[in-house]
Amino acid sequence: EVLHSDTAISPIGMDTYGSRSLPVGGVAVAMATDQVIAKARTIAAHQLECAEDDLELAAGELQVRGTPSKAMTLQAVAFEAFSAHDLPDGVEPNLSAQVTYDPPNFVFPFGTHVAVVEVDEETGRVDLLDYAAVDDCGPQVNPMIVEGQLHGGIVQGVAQALWEEAVYDDDGNLLNPSLMDYCVPSAAEMPTFKLDHTVTPSPTNLLGVKGIGEAGTIGSAPTIINAVIDALAPLGITDMAMPAHPERVWAAIRDARAGSSAAGEGAS
Repeated sequence: EVLHSDTAISPIGMDTYGSRSLPVGGVAVAMATDQVIAKARTIAAHQLECAEDDLELAAGELQVRGTPSKAMTLQAVAFEAFSAHDLPDGVEPNLSAQVTYDPPNFVFPFGTHVAVVEVDEETGRVDLLDYAAVDDCGPQVNPMIVEGQLHGGIVQGVAQALWEEAVYDDDGNLLNPSLMDYCVPSAAEMPTFKLDHTVTPSPTNLLGVKGIGEAGTIGSAPTIINAVIDALAPLGITDMAMPAHPERVWAAIRDARAGSSAAGEGAS
């Protein structure tokens, strides 16, 4: 259960920015879980009259190695911890643990994104034809969530590169204040993304996990702009501001052609 925004429940917490949910919060959960299992092993060993080292956790049970029939479920151990009628000396009631985890260093996810775009030289329109990405966030706890984060992030980055822009007049009035005026992309503007991954565990935490939340946005915006510039390179265009909307691209093509014409006239 995850509870938000109540200091009576969670006295310390720094939110989920920077793709830190799993590398920070998830690692804290894992460390607390290890402590709970360690305490459960102590209680189960006492109940089963065996050494703690003889117990292994499998399928939700603490089993005596080589004798699976001699076992206690975690629920049974939790009940013994709660009732506290027969606990080992020095073991307090309840099966719980609290962990505060301060990472010793950052995690460093990485990846490569590639886009294929087509530019209409007459109108400046940019169409995204194909998109592929390979990212590395370490071991994936939930691959479906990783894929979803990439889908959403890539679309957001593409939109920043091609369409989304807050437009103001000279007096500072916002000219596109509603979704009728502000361009938000839909699935219709996107190709089917080709996604893959590599797995390089992070050395800075016990799970080896890294962030994935920003991977799509960090990769996609420069990828799209670089693709547009590459398409326009034969005209001598080496830079393009975001968003590369049709008017801006068309103006760059016009200016590049005008410059080429002027240069040609000067040479003649």
